[in-house]
Amino acid sequence: MTLYRVSLSTALSPHLQFPHRRSIHFQSFNVTASSSSPSSPTTSFSNHRVVVTRERGKNDKLMKALAPHGINCLELPLIQHKHLPDLDRVSALLNETTFDWIIITSPEAALVFLDAWKGAGSPSVKIAVVGTGTASIFDEAQSIDVAFVPSKATGKVLASELPNHGNENCTVLYPASEKASHDLENGLSKRGFHVTRLNTYTTETVQHVDQMIFEQALSASVVAVASPSAIRAWMNLESVSERWHGSVACIGETTASAAKRMGLRNVYYPSSPGLQGWVDSIIDALGVHKQVQKISAVGVQK
Repeated sequence: MTLYRVSLSTALSPHLQFPHRRSIHFQSFNVTASSSSPSSPTTSFSNHRVVVTRERGKNDKLMKALAPHGINCLELPLIQHKHLPDLDRVSALLNETTFDWIIITSPEAALVFLDAWKGAGSPSVKIAVVGTGTASIFDEAQSIDVAFVPSKATGKVLASELPNHGNENCTVLYPASEKASHDLENGLSKRGFHVTRLNTYTTETVQHVDQMIFEQALSASVVAVASPSAIRAWMNLESVSERWHGSVACIGETTASAAKRMGLRNVYYPSSPGLQGWVDSIIDALGVHKQVQKISAVGVQK
């Protein structure tokens, strides 16, 4: 698995070696994971805190995966999901129409779709997903087999690689977040696919953040985010830009790109969205943070 660090904010040696044996190549900002098993951590980060920002109840898997590394997590939900009227149309369409493909591009979209699919009587469907993170939702549900995953986990690549099997009238149902880009359906339309997009849910910023937890979060080494909405919500909180100097660990490239557009400099993400890649990104971010602290401490002693 390839991990990427978007940029560098401090001058360090060009090939720092971390105890968990990942090498950082700062010229290309490429972080390459070694064969070191994440389930057998060699480094503890007990003095560092990671803020997890998904809806309450949806951070458990990440926190459980980080626990063996001695990583302390602080749960600060920044977003919430809201179902939209199009969701009611999904079950009806599944009963009325047979689509060649149903495309799902996020774990939340998968969960929302599965509820509608069950409401329609669990009809036979052919699923394409954007990446392994989304595919894992179907794997866990053990109800639908995923038929296609693109070579790279982006909407543009999925649109360019989705097979039409020679069908000039290939039909696609695309239940998505209202905030999802239009790259996917635009790319498919150019290839001749007939796409029906339904905005089944949206992502909103939470109305209230616990101030005591927020104050603790400002001293965190890493904030873990799973969507552009989450990183926007974090940066829009009062005093974050002035008082927080940590790194962002993103679940995938789409979220990392949003973080970069917001001017964040220390951004980490895996090449393929998913839980394990996200964990590796967090560990790499903590590794750099730990090295910076050591160098700073040496400088102070001198």
